[in-house]
Amino acid sequence: MNIERYREGLTTQLLDLLLMADPDRMAITVYLEGSTIYVARDSNVLIGVAVITHEKEYVELKNLAVKESHQQSGIAKELIATAKSYAKESGATCIQVGTGNSSLSQLALYQKCGFRMQSIKQDYFANYPEPIIENGIRCLDRVVLSALL
Repeated sequence: MNIERYREGLTTQLLDLLLMADPDRMAITVYLEGSTIYVARDSNVLIGVAVITHEKEYVELKNLAVKESHQQSGIAKELIATAKSYAKESGATCIQVGTGNSSLSQLALYQKCGFRMQSIKQDYFANYPEPIIENGIRCLDRVVLSALL
């Protein structure tokens, strides 16, 4: 497995990974433009992705996904470490990530990787075309976490 900067176009393989973390195809299309993308590959097959956007005051880890068959193997942690290194090299002092209130394993992962809860944006996901249900909980609120670099 290796992690590398992604410079190709939007393929079905990449979109499938991105949709695992964000079911809003339109939002993905919008934030991919101008983003920095890193992918994890295993024998030239995409198994993970991290999308980083540059905001005015910080860098945001906008999308992070690992193929189900490769989860729980440390790939997400490696992608997060890569995103943090990239952010620091680009001059940022902080990296943020947002996830749903129902994304319990993601909340745990980010905290294990040094992120701290910063804010909650209530009803952020309330108007998604289809309700998001994870762990038996309706995803309504966006939890924003940040880490100093």
